[in-house]
Amino acid sequence: MKVIETNIDDMSGEFLGYLMERLLKHNALDVWYTPIYMKKNRPGIKVSVLCHPQDQEKLEDILLKETTTLGVRSYSTFRRTLQRRWVRVSTRYGDVRIKVAYGEGVLKASPEYEDCRLAATTGGVPLKEVYDEAMREFSKLDIE
Repeated sequence: MKVIETNIDDMSGEFLGYLMERLLKHNALDVWYTPIYMKKNRPGIKVSVLCHPQDQEKLEDILLKETTTLGVRSYSTFRRTLQRRWVRVSTRYGDVRIKVAYGEGVLKASPEYEDCRLAATTGGVPLKEVYDEAMREFSKLDIE
């Protein structure tokens, strides 16, 4: 795994959402922003991108073209992950996919936000209500 980073203190925040979309579309595994203070105590943003080595150059090109940065830095890292799969549950608001992460004695589950958002909007109910019902339905399954 590779992490690519750059610090920016002279670019409008309006462009950061677009930047994240572009990076994710071009195989970034994750993108995150960290507020930082730069020279002369100016507030800035550290842009971090996690990727596979074969995607590094393309993602660096995007950072150089889509931001005001003059350069990027990168380093190798290790990522340990749980296995993942999707399970679908039926709720009174519609089907919701649940992301299940498991392995090494761990089991975690999380309803897919977009499915819950759509069900809440369509059903005219709070998002939390759909989320909670999806988790109740998931808990009824025999998942190990």
